[in-house]
Amino acid sequence: MASFGFLLYFVSIFLIFSCVFSYDEISLTPNEQESTYKVLEAINSAIQWRSLFPDDLCNSGPHGIVCEYFNDDSNNPNITNLHVTELSFGYVSDYSSNPPCNPTNASFSPQITNLTHLRKLFFYKCFGDSNTKVSLPGYLSSLSSTIEELVFIENPSLFGTLSGKLGNFKYLKKLVLTGTMVSGEIPEKISMFPLMEQITLSRNGFSGFVPETMGLLQKLKVLDLSNNGFQGILPSSLGNLTELIKLDVGFNLFNGRIPEELSSLKKLEFLDLSNNGFSPFGVPLFLSEMVRLKEVYLTGNKLGGQIPEIWEKLGGILGLGLSGLGLVGEIPSSMGVYLRNVSYLGLDNNELEGEVPEEFTLLESINELNLEKNKLSGRVPFSDNFTAKVGVKLKLGGNEGLCLMSGENILGNLRVCEKVSIPSPVLVSGCYSMQRGVYSHLLLMMGFWVLNFL
Repeated sequence: MASFGFLLYFVSIFLIFSCVFSYDEISLTPNEQESTYKVLEAINSAIQWRSLFPDDLCNSGPHGIVCEYFNDDSNNPNITNLHVTELSFGYVSDYSSNPPCNPTNASFSPQITNLTHLRKLFFYKCFGDSNTKVSLPGYLSSLSSTIEELVFIENPSLFGTLSGKLGNFKYLKKLVLTGTMVSGEIPEKISMFPLMEQITLSRNGFSGFVPETMGLLQKLKVLDLSNNGFQGILPSSLGNLTELIKLDVGFNLFNGRIPEELSSLKKLEFLDLSNNGFSPFGVPLFLSEMVRLKEVYLTGNKLGGQIPEIWEKLGGILGLGLSGLGLVGEIPSSMGVYLRNVSYLGLDNNELEGEVPEEFTLLESINELNLEKNKLSGRVPFSDNFTAKVGVKLKLGGNEGLCLMSGENILGNLRVCEKVSIPSPVLVSGCYSMQRGVYSHLLLMMGFWVLNFL
């Protein structure tokens, strides 16, 4: 039995090495090899790609080209072919030295549509020359239906629209387009990718309305539309994206009421609605139901009202921005009690009154606390150790009524609190006065005794 075990072991090792060696002999088809060269030359024509990499681009090509083995003939499982599945361009780091782009003359090649098994297409800082604008090509829609990731990061000379550029990408999971001049509206077709997990379209020139149908993307985990020109009402259908972890629509032109349907996003950890034009209905009370929140930014919306008592179940918050909301009233002491993990808290540029809650001294994790430009008053409760820890990021200026006790660090040009003078007790001297006091006290006690006796 032992000899049979050894024999079986050596046979398995032989089969594994046979497969590996047979795979090494497999190479790209001439058509796919040539198409990949064309794509490389379009990205950077200054590099002699064919001389540097004369052999098969899968077996001995530059970093950034990834290939996989496929069986293209279902009738003959023994036939294996090699295909390009990932193309990543643009230097990111020494640990991922992708083929470098030439930002002054980089372009797209239509030959990319010949890569029939492509799953990932990645461009980082490839189109950066402001004098050489590069249009998002129409044949992008003709990419293989196998595509799963389309990523364009920091390409400021890239322009065009997404309209007509999204093909039959039934496996698409990630669409990232940041730092470009791409404009126009989000096409309705974006809702036709049921496997989509991430849509990041930040820092572009997009405008118009967000499609209501975006709520159909049930697997979406990240939706980032920040720093664009989107307008209108934020679709209530976004409340259907129950897998969402991050929602960022900051720095747009959204208006109307913040939809209460967002309360259904129980897995949400990051929420940024800052710097829009949302209507003055106060800080949303439904935030108390989103107990996984770690960062919430509402800054720059004139929501008005008082700071609500909603913090009991939000102890996981690390960052909270409520600056410039038109808030009135006092700061709830409950914020200091429950937000024990908060690192950043911004309450500046409001109309808040009263004292800084003593409970704010419990914020042991705080790295930045901004209370500037309110109507706060009274003594600042923070110790020297607290102010030394937070340093210049403890911002209290613009509150004329605030003051510091003598000996504390002066922050935000605050004045030193005036000492309250307590009058000394008056001592009554003389034997007659003392006797008179004792005599009066005895008469009073006798009166109570007589009343009780009657």
